[in-house]
Amino acid sequence: MKKRILYAGLALFVTGLTVLYGCKKDKGSSDGTTKVEIRMTDAPGDFDKINLSVKEIILFSDGKPYVFASSVNIFNILDFRIGTSRPDILVASGEMPSGEITEIRLVLNDNGNTIVVNGNPENLTTPSGQSSGWKVKLKANPTLVPGVTYSLLLDFDAAKSIVKTGNGKYILKPVVRGITEATSGLISGTVMPLASHPEVLVIAGTDTVGTLADPFTGKFTVGGLGNGSYSVKFVPVTGYRDSTVTNVQVALGQNTSLGTVVLKQ
Repeated sequence: MKKRILYAGLALFVTGLTVLYGCKKDKGSSDGTTKVEIRMTDAPGDFDKINLSVKEIILFSDGKPYVFASSVNIFNILDFRIGTSRPDILVASGEMPSGEITEIRLVLNDNGNTIVVNGNPENLTTPSGQSSGWKVKLKANPTLVPGVTYSLLLDFDAAKSIVKTGNGKYILKPVVRGITEATSGLISGTVMPLASHPEVLVIAGTDTVGTLADPFTGKFTVGGLGNGSYSVKFVPVTGYRDSTVTNVQVALGQNTSLGTVVLKQ
């Protein structure tokens, strides 16, 4: 996470720096992990309230399920609509192996789902056999890049999800559309020689994010970065010169690689 700059007055310049491979953008591979934030929003329906009790959301990748337990209690989905002051609600978050998401399922608790129509509360029953969850419609299977944070928005269609029976009861059959977008990008690379053991500072305006290069491989990765241009400063141990690479472009969902950087004595 970005923190307020602690290194005032750093100059944005390049000095004593050799880049063996130019900057390039890499969409990444299936190696590593990705942070996912799962949110819910609503497509309006003609009801006073639709109170949902979400148990978990299951993401499938490489044939394996990854379960994200709900972090909220019962909530009125009609309170969260795109274009309002509360466009969505954070339901769950966590990390999973990077790679392609092939399926998403929304699992509700058996109890706690209710509806209010014309001021009258009613229980929302769910058909039997829904323990495996309701499949979320995806326009395309998203591929998660290592080190990047993604927001998965589940768009609950209220009008299509509530079915009124002949005896005046209501059944909940969720119709949900999934929208995935990257909310951060990252910068990575390798610093040599290993003896330089530098701190790596990613700078944008008055903000700085720092990390240490791996002492055994020289590799570094700085994630959680927004769209924009950054300077990457290398601050090695005594005996090596500080160096800075300017105008490093970061795009959401992408890994901008600096290749191998060699620091001079």
